[in-house]
Amino acid sequence: MGRVSAPVDAWPGQGLGLPEAGPGSMATPGRRVIAIVVDWLACSLVSFAFFDYDPFATLLLFVAEQVLLVATLGGSFGHALVGLRVHRLVTTTTPPPPLAALLRAVLVALVLPAFLPGGDGRQLHDRLAGTALLRRR
Repeated sequence: MGRVSAPVDAWPGQGLGLPEAGPGSMATPGRRVIAIVVDWLACSLVSFAFFDYDPFATLLLFVAEQVLLVATLGGSFGHALVGLRVHRLVTTTTPPPPLAALLRAVLVALVLPAFLPGGDGRQLHDRLAGTALLRRR
């Protein structure tokens, strides 16, 4: 007897009703990496200037930046630079609420969830927070 497997989306986000490319499509891995590097470098500079580059201070700055900017503006400095925006999955038009932004930021700070695929084109941290990182342009 053959195994029945779930259909595989032709592109990331197809099962969520997202377009294959362009605005509103899932963020590519390259854009995700650039965004997180930009955010980490920005937090590292602030940490170096005010906290003697203390690793814990740098991590707290990173989480604070993620929570505040994602919950209020829908994205961090890095997201804005590469044309991405974090959306609540239920609407894809509004930023996530503060608690979802906090959960997402903590999971990103743990690093591993940000690199584990969630099965529908989103990484594990976005699936658990009920968010999606989409292209703005």
